[in-house]
Amino acid sequence: MTDADLLRSLGVDPSHLAPAPPWAPRQAAGAERLDGSHPCVRCGQPARATGVVTVPGYGRRWLDRCMPCLIATTPRGGPRAPLADTLAVLREAAQEAGVDLTIRTDEP
Repeated sequence: MTDADLLRSLGVDPSHLAPAPPWAPRQAAGAERLDGSHPCVRCGQPARATGVVTVPGYGRRWLDRCMPCLIATTPRGGPRAPLADTLAVLREAAQEAGVDLTIRTDEP
């Protein structure tokens, strides 16, 4: 996921983010932002994590998030299993649990 994709997923206009310094942020610069005065860009709660995103046309910008929003919007790495494999696991789990399950997908 690119920085621009991340901002789109958060619904954040990069022009609303504070400009970040042109150098890589050191721990001290990031820690200063976590004094409780910067809100999470997603929910408005006090930010507990900060980073820098680079967006074409806007340059480097601070991206401040609270921990729940950071976790919810951090891309998970690793290979993704094919949908058919994931559905098979869900069906098997439902069968073992004795649960009626209907799965609807947009794939044939």
